[in-house]
Amino acid sequence: MTDLSLTILPETPADTAAVERLHERTFGPGAYARTAYRIRERAAHHRDLSFLARIGTLLVGSVRLTAIRIGDTKALLLGPLTVEPPFRDRGIGLELMERALAEARARGHRLVLLVGDEPYYARAGFKRVPRGSALMPGPVDPARLLVAELEPGAFAGVSGPVRPDWDA
Repeated sequence: MTDLSLTILPETPADTAAVERLHERTFGPGAYARTAYRIRERAAHHRDLSFLARIGTLLVGSVRLTAIRIGDTKALLLGPLTVEPPFRDRGIGLELMERALAEARARGHRLVLLVGDEPYYARAGFKRVPRGSALMPGPVDPARLLVAELEPGAFAGVSGPVRPDWDA
């Protein structure tokens, strides 16, 4: 009998092509024009903080974290987070985020930023960034710029432009 339970696994170099195809299917070509994608394309994601969701051997979801800076403060950018459409609304995206955030916290990271819908991401601890404190290098609806503090108070006093952290 085939095991159809969900497993969350670290992304490996062998998974890259399959994850890229997943992103293309779920986001389409418009994803490449988004501001968050523009940041991610200029810095490699942390493979040790990026995870896959599989049901049996089928890849059904992925989440990646990329090193950024908000002004001089080190942080991570969450995304893309994607789940194959037939497997959405089953909690897979939340499980992927919780695993990535737990691993980031365990490795000493303090902040994770993303662009997304607050009602969805609030379930993983994200809240709206105070207007003007983190400045994305392109058009972003301020209501969709969210942050999760992996350590209480970690966002206090943080401000500045968001950019890739090439030193990470």
